[in-house]
Amino acid sequence: MASGGFSLTTTSRWSVVHAMQIPAQLLTLPNQLTIGRILAIPLICLFVAWGGPGWEWLRWIALLLYIAAAITDWLDGFLARRMKLNSALGKMLDPIADKLLVGALLITLAWTRDLNGWDLIPAIAIMLREIFIPGLREYLGGRSIDVPVTMLAKWKTTVQLVALGLIIAAPMLLGLGFISHVVLWIAGALTVWTGWEYLRSTWPHLSGPEI
Repeated sequence: MASGGFSLTTTSRWSVVHAMQIPAQLLTLPNQLTIGRILAIPLICLFVAWGGPGWEWLRWIALLLYIAAAITDWLDGFLARRMKLNSALGKMLDPIADKLLVGALLITLAWTRDLNGWDLIPAIAIMLREIFIPGLREYLGGRSIDVPVTMLAKWKTTVQLVALGLIIAAPMLLGLGFISHVVLWIAGALTVWTGWEYLRSTWPHLSGPEI
């Protein structure tokens, strides 16, 4: 009886270990870069938050980590296409990593007062759009309706990343303050416009009968 119980317990443990094995898709280089970008987000935000007067070197580290993370946004997609390692998992993780990076930094920069009162307008617009559109995609995906990413939406993400990088660097590099805020507003405008374009193109599916 005891032996049987031990055997069952051992089998159960091995079943759990086997079930928790890392999916092969996560081990590909493009997806590893995407995961690395996600793991870097807490460090970037912490170093930005702590990089005040007397601790500017932490902000420099945050900027370097951020640039590396932003580069992987392009690099993981390039390598996936070049190495023919495109996967559904990577297609899901890449935009999630972008939205986590942008959203976490917007919150952090608002807390550190790097964003002034008026900057909260594009910041909130970006947050709302980046939450609403994935929800729209999930809803339409359940109805077998694909919503492809537009080229303008890709440029929107690029402008967002550039704007946040400039805001991180602005306290350390004179002359970037005004430019960084202008680029943030451009990013906000592109974000709202692409969100409207997605909503307009999918509206017939939303107003039509359930499938």
